[in-house]
Amino acid sequence: MGIGVYQLFPTDNSSIQQILSLIFYAIFFFYLFFGQQLQVQRILLSISGALNKIKDAHDRSKREIIDFLQKNGYNGDAVSHVNTLIEYFTISPVDLDPTGLVKKIEHILSVRDERIRSEVRSMLPEKDALTISILENLLEISAALNVYYKVVRHYYLIGKKTSNLYLLMQLQMVLPDLLREVEALVSAIEPIKNAQPIGDGIGPMVAGRLLLNNEKKQIARDTIFGEVNYKNRILYVIKAEGPAGNVGQPGNAIEYLINNYGLKPAAIIMIDAALKLEGEATGEVAEGAGAAIGGIGVDKYKIEEIASRNNIPLYAIIIKESIVEAITCMTKEIVEAIPKVLNRIDYLLENRTREGDSVIVVGVGNSIGVGQ
Repeated sequence: MGIGVYQLFPTDNSSIQQILSLIFYAIFFFYLFFGQQLQVQRILLSISGALNKIKDAHDRSKREIIDFLQKNGYNGDAVSHVNTLIEYFTISPVDLDPTGLVKKIEHILSVRDERIRSEVRSMLPEKDALTISILENLLEISAALNVYYKVVRHYYLIGKKTSNLYLLMQLQMVLPDLLREVEALVSAIEPIKNAQPIGDGIGPMVAGRLLLNNEKKQIARDTIFGEVNYKNRILYVIKAEGPAGNVGQPGNAIEYLINNYGLKPAAIIMIDAALKLEGEATGEVAEGAGAAIGGIGVDKYKIEEIASRNNIPLYAIIIKESIVEAITCMTKEIVEAIPKVLNRIDYLLENRTREGDSVIVVGVGNSIGVGQ
């Protein structure tokens, strides 16, 4: 009986080795012929999950806009109107001849901004500037999420149709960073909807601190300035008009002060939030030279042009923060950077200017929730 069992289940090393070899060669040839297809399917599954997250974020942003419109008394076809505004696009001007390119970009952006604002005002004609700016910012968030979703979906579907492993691998590699940006945009919805200051508003907040209890005047679209006697100097402080969610036109404001106001500043000091590198502390303050301002480059060009033409020193003070912190509720660490920024301004005034000098100070950023 025992002999029969051993014959049915051989235990000699040569038989086991043969079985293992057969399994190994079967797996080897399977992956040799079907390995790439398996890898493509695995990556497609991963991208599909990320794509669903982006779609959910986009759908949520649209729902928030529609709810905001309905709560503010809009009775029209909100879904159709919102979809039209989200799909609104801007075509960059031709750059074959760079002469006058900035003017063309400025003109196109101005047309776009005025069109969007007029559409928003037509939906909520009785509402104040703060409500209008909140809706504009929410539309901007939803439009960005719409682009993310459509671009990722485009490459996902192309990769799926063609089984292009290398295209799908590249898309998979950028997805973690892209999802972080998507999550940041979604996190920005609540503070913007409630008109709360965001991390990017640290520049206007510092400017607002300097302008406290001083007269303010309109100097450019969505932009105000005020004269402040500070450290025996005259500061011309510029910021976006709050508490609406504006970024203003600091380039036009500086041009007006120098060209039309007859100002001859000893220096221009710009304060702005800047993206930190991994490992850097939130709220860390750094000083440098140049125009501290983001965006497409129109304001930066104007500021650099007028500063170089008039030989005006251009100083920058930045407050470091992540992309998430820049567009979500302002954190304690960022608020605590304000005294440090004011100390840097004091140092620049005392060491790089003289008593009686005029100095332009610009608080760059989104002024949502930040008053004057």
